[in-house]
Amino acid sequence: MPKDNSKSNYVLTLPLSTEIYQEDILDKRFNICRQIYNACLGEILKRYNHMRESKAYQKISKLPKGKDRNKQFNDLNKLYNINEYSLHEFVKPTYKHFKDNIDSLTCQKLASRAYSAFEKLMFHAAKKVNFIKYDKLKSIEGKWNKSGIKYDIKSNQLIWNGLKIPVIIKDNDVYAHMAIQDKVKYCRIKREMIKEKCHYYIQLIMEGIPPTKVTKQGEIKGKIGIESPVGIDIGTQTIAFSSQYQVKLLELAPEINKIDREVKLLQRKMDRSRRATNPNKFNKNGTIVKGNKDKWIYSKHYVKIKNVRKELFRKQSALRKESHNILANEILNLGDKFYVETMSYKGLQKRAKKTTKNKDGKFNKKKRFGKSLANKAPSMFLTILDNKLKWNGTQLYKIDTYSIKASQYNHIDNTYVKKDLSERWNDFGEFKIQRDLYSSFLIMNVNKNLNTLNRDLCFSKFDNFKILHDKEISRLLASDDKKISSMGI
Repeated sequence: MPKDNSKSNYVLTLPLSTEIYQEDILDKRFNICRQIYNACLGEILKRYNHMRESKAYQKISKLPKGKDRNKQFNDLNKLYNINEYSLHEFVKPTYKHFKDNIDSLTCQKLASRAYSAFEKLMFHAAKKVNFIKYDKLKSIEGKWNKSGIKYDIKSNQLIWNGLKIPVIIKDNDVYAHMAIQDKVKYCRIKREMIKEKCHYYIQLIMEGIPPTKVTKQGEIKGKIGIESPVGIDIGTQTIAFSSQYQVKLLELAPEINKIDREVKLLQRKMDRSRRATNPNKFNKNGTIVKGNKDKWIYSKHYVKIKNVRKELFRKQSALRKESHNILANEILNLGDKFYVETMSYKGLQKRAKKTTKNKDGKFNKKKRFGKSLANKAPSMFLTILDNKLKWNGTQLYKIDTYSIKASQYNHIDNTYVKKDLSERWNDFGEFKIQRDLYSSFLIMNVNKNLNTLNRDLCFSKFDNFKILHDKEISRLLASDDKKISSMGI
């Protein structure tokens, strides 16, 4: 059954047709919103620090963790007005001062946004909170579509405190024309720098599920396939998936590799320029002088390169998202039940704690997979896939990684053998199977409890998998594209 529309929503992004004077007004309002956000964040931090200095807080901190301790902390938060609604009260006088530009609901949303950022610090999900620098606020949103920031479907305009800006919907944009028929829950104004020019968009948060997209050939995009399980083994840069009809090993978002190379070259240029204009900030060995508080000096050349790099980052982000959506639609066509291992990407981002040496006695780097995860965004891909599945009335099933141990298991002799990361092939004597593809095959054959493998299914489906596996390996070997080392090809 399809997902309940009242509990689901999606975002429709449309460009705004702004005049120069309207852009100036929006720029002014964005800066006001930034100051309000920073004021709210500063106020809640001041209250929190004041509370932490109290004897009551120190006494409660020493109690054993449990419900009683949590209750006392909640009571203390109320005493020091550390809650979202107290920030709404704090922001009221600010709204009255800026009422010609900012409405009360937008002010409340900024206060809620500041409290959300602070909560991560309070619950130790973040080490610190960041205030927004000048010209760095990317979006402003309202609370509903009846007042404040709102979209008027009759005039097709964004309306906000006397400002009326036409929304661009192209005649041939079938998806937008279908989506606009759904109820608008609230609106968001997005600001994006493209080629050193500021562009404004309206993001409509629509109630329901997004309309189905159709290709030029008449095929529905993102349509779930016929009844069949699909196993997905996703790494930091690659993805392997197995179904009854197809077995694939692919690189995630290969389109961004060229941009990544360009970014590296620009960063080298920026570093050389910065060192030339700030010789007093560097030691003879090239390291930065600690304790030097002299102001950094940046040349016009440096600023120009920085803007070019910023544009490349924007392109990279857009290409990555587009690539993930295309791949997710391809995978959806392969079956109706999708299984993937649970994985802690935050853990993979962290540097190694232990200091180790290699065979030559040199220290190994403590860097792990932070850069790969930032470039390829495997977690983002799984989120996109899961959202598409939810809109189709199902979900992405996450199996128990520690119980299944897909990378170690051999279904033929029913044994577990731990392998190094460098071992990319499973040796079955007469033949070899690529490690990631075999893991996706095993994941495909899990039981309903999601923590055990169905060995009988593995035996019955292995011959078909072997044929599809060999076909995929032959395709990879024949391809001239550069292969990632973790593929083992």
